[in-house]
Amino acid sequence: MAAPKRFFVENIGAEVLLTGEEYRHAHNVLRLGVGDEVTLFDGGGKEYAAIVERAEKGSLLLHVVGEKPSNREPEADVCLLIGALKGDKTELVVQKATELGVNRIGVFSSRYCAAYMNENKLERLRRVAKEAAKQCLRSRVPAVDYFDTFEDTMSVSEGYVHKLFACEFLAKSEGEIADMGGSYCLMVGSEGGFTEEEFETAKQHGFLGISLGRRILRAETAAIALLSVVMDRAGELR
Repeated sequence: MAAPKRFFVENIGAEVLLTGEEYRHAHNVLRLGVGDEVTLFDGGGKEYAAIVERAEKGSLLLHVVGEKPSNREPEADVCLLIGALKGDKTELVVQKATELGVNRIGVFSSRYCAAYMNENKLERLRRVAKEAAKQCLRSRVPAVDYFDTFEDTMSVSEGYVHKLFACEFLAKSEGEIADMGGSYCLMVGSEGGFTEEEFETAKQHGFLGISLGRRILRAETAAIALLSVVMDRAGELR
């Protein structure tokens, strides 16, 4: 038997009214009706079992019949900062980062960044994160924010124990990606990479430069590769 379909809903109580995009997906795509079972989550770390009680035009009334804590959320607190990428590559990084277990994603602009962001693109990235969270059975959706200056991006790293800066012009890493424990903030640039000045600014905020090997990786590959290694070292892929 297939697992119940998952829906993100805010303010889950004894009854929930499914509307908007979630309703359209449930009704028009999945063809759910009265008596069907679904799973709800609201970003708080729990999952809720619910039954479709009534179908109306534009909404489904769901009756919540149980709740339980989710065991899919990572123990490691990881933030990924990624330079805005061209085309749909930022969406790819947001999707895979959500699947791998990040808690926060910051998209930023920097000196050599050639892509641009607007409110519609940011909202699209947040929808991608939400859909990825549903697909991989997470109970939380990572926060996705945009920072239009490099200095504003640095403020996000405050409070993280380990800060790693993927730097393509380093001869060797300044630190090891090991099972360090604690929280992690990872920073990867856009297609154009970083300037020396940006690297110096990052170091002033506690970042260590990390080399990702002798080959030059595409920006989206670098972000996913670095995040995968850190998640493995943190015990999240075991």
